[in-house]
Amino acid sequence: MLIKFPSPRIASDTDASSIWAGLSGRQAKAMVRALLAASLALGLGLGQSMAAGRGGVAADSTGPISLQIGAFRISAEVAAEPDQRARGLMYRESLAPDSGMVFVFERPERICMWMKNTPLPLTVAFIDAGGEVINLADMRPRTETPHCAMRPALYALEMEQGWFERRGIGPGKKIKGLPQPRQP
Repeated sequence: MLIKFPSPRIASDTDASSIWAGLSGRQAKAMVRALLAASLALGLGLGQSMAAGRGGVAADSTGPISLQIGAFRISAEVAAEPDQRARGLMYRESLAPDSGMVFVFERPERICMWMKNTPLPLTVAFIDAGGEVINLADMRPRTETPHCAMRPALYALEMEQGWFERRGIGPGKKIKGLPQPRQP
């Protein structure tokens, strides 16, 4: 459907309201609908482009995200900022079933994790930029022993200890829905 709008002349920014003054009620409603549709389309396109490639979401998303490894779904909190990554799952007494935390880094690097002030036994999966699990490491509570990726990783996913093993998930498995790293 083509909507034809009158083309009022605007002398300055303060005259912007004069656009609406020359429109009938029907024309004004049509313009508002067209502007809302364009805004929605632009917003959806931006979100899709940010999540392109892995089908994920932007790293600055709020709330848990859904990840998938084969037939298994995970609800993961996102730690994308340095302060979020530093705190991680410290002081947590429990995790909901099939829940964890995904740490998102700015660029692939040799990531190492530890368990300082973390009372839960966890397993960490180090994941490359393509979403492939590099290696897993079981981590004992309240220790400062470093557990490192065997090659550069973009993500680390912490889950209840044994979660990956019980599901037969190991190196080489693909994880879908990972958030895009923030651009520096």
